[in-house]
Amino acid sequence: MNANDRTPADLLRSALASDPGRPLVTFYDDATGERVELSVATFANWVAKTANLLQGDLAAEPGDRAVLLLPAHWQTAVWLLACSSVGVVADVGGDPASGDLVVSGPDSLDAARACSGERVALALRPLGGRFPQSPAGFADYAVEVPGQGDQFAPYAPVDPDAPALAVDGAELTGSEVVERARADAGRLGVGPGSRVLSGLPYGSWEGLSAGLYGALAVGGSVVLCRHLDRLGEEGLGKRVGDERVSVTVR
Repeated sequence: MNANDRTPADLLRSALASDPGRPLVTFYDDATGERVELSVATFANWVAKTANLLQGDLAAEPGDRAVLLLPAHWQTAVWLLACSSVGVVADVGGDPASGDLVVSGPDSLDAARACSGERVALALRPLGGRFPQSPAGFADYAVEVPGQGDQFAPYAPVDPDAPALAVDGAELTGSEVVERARADAGRLGVGPGSRVLSGLPYGSWEGLSAGLYGALAVGGSVVLCRHLDRLGEEGLGKRVGDERVSVTVR
């Protein structure tokens, strides 16, 4: 990876330049049996489309706050990197009333209505499917994102020393996210080509680092597992082998 990378979006750009075809995020939902694998190129395309939606249709600007009411999911990872691409603060699990916009999963729509700004809803259905009927007062992400551009350029340069992520009651700049992610990866023994299986939720720095930022910072990839407690030890052992997992965090 590039030592000059100072934001999560920088890390993704370096990964794309280095090896676009390798897996980056493999997602399992053990409540539904869903499995999705996204290469660096496919993930980056989702991020570009989402960043264009954020900057264009939603009129988000650097310094705006996007409250993410979302579980550990591959689409949540996309939103985290899209926010970094635009310079928007990703406020994970924050107060919707304090946000300039809110991005909600299907289980938090009522809470998300406290946001007076733009509201986006994710159905979190397999293959990025849309809601059967879009929730009132929300843009359906799966309807809005496909038509967005495949390339993204921010209207203004993203400042790596500006706030980028809010989680656990703390706020981190883009450069602090990268530094902490690299340090965490080093402690876990994660390096280029490593596969990190995480069953942690995204509501803490530990979960975000294990389930996205740490591997991204050092050229690894993640196997992100939702509802991992339903898998059982034998199933987990098989997954570790099948996915060539190097490090397990749960």
